[in-house]
Amino acid sequence: MQAHLSTALLLLSAAGASAAPVQASELGAMVNAYRAAPGACRGGPATPAALLAEPVALSRVRIGPGAFIELALERAGFAADHAEAISVTGPHTAQEAMTVLQEKYCSTLLSPGFSAVGSYREGNEWTVVLARAAPPLPTETFPDWQDAGQAILAGVNAARASARSCGEQRFGPAPPVRWNPALGQAALGHSRDMAAKRYFNHKAKDGSQVAQRATRAGYQWGRVGENIAFGQSSPAEAVAGWLESPGHCANIMNPGFTEMGAAYGIAAERRSGLVYWTQVFAAPR
Repeated sequence: MQAHLSTALLLLSAAGASAAPVQASELGAMVNAYRAAPGACRGGPATPAALLAEPVALSRVRIGPGAFIELALERAGFAADHAEAISVTGPHTAQEAMTVLQEKYCSTLLSPGFSAVGSYREGNEWTVVLARAAPPLPTETFPDWQDAGQAILAGVNAARASARSCGEQRFGPAPPVRWNPALGQAALGHSRDMAAKRYFNHKAKDGSQVAQRATRAGYQWGRVGENIAFGQSSPAEAVAGWLESPGHCANIMNPGFTEMGAAYGIAAERRSGLVYWTQVFAAPR
């Protein structure tokens, strides 16, 4: 199962076809103009919001079907800890696109949770990208991967100590899992591989899955599972994100797992927000 930062991709269709090209950057300026003097939102008065930065990187973002917005932002050189993309299809001009977005998504456009805006146009689709820049990763205090793994272990065992619902599945308390160095190495290898090669998937670039990676690390497993996450800036955030997702939560609460390893990998240039987490659960043969 995959975990990532909370995002939303909102799509709205409007009648009409695209006309002559208009600079999509106008849309970002219109968002700021609306935030400065919104007038109304959803039929009621609206409070002005702080103006957003307009970094060029956000206008380079391209979000395809099923894509994670965080990875699209990363490829464009912008690290964010919260982002949303709002698209409208059909308007002829930036002003027409803004009118539709303002009518339908005024609360998103006025959200104080964003610090930057970008926009782009592809054919007859107009997209506004709103983001909050991720804070820099600590350069000296970010924990050693083994310390981070132990913190994840403690968070997992705290969760397993009590009954919990993972979506519609109910779990009773489960015995604590033990740290296993081989599983830690398997987690470390996958996290660092994802960070170095810029992907987010259980299937590694060499084609391996968690079972093969655990075996390569020297672990003889009877059952094995994996959680991964992208973007969280601490072990506690990673565990909290997994617990909020039914599939990841089920791995954490599974009484059939008895051992665990966990680690993180950071992109070589240590850009903000580029942290990849891996958690490997198993029971020996």
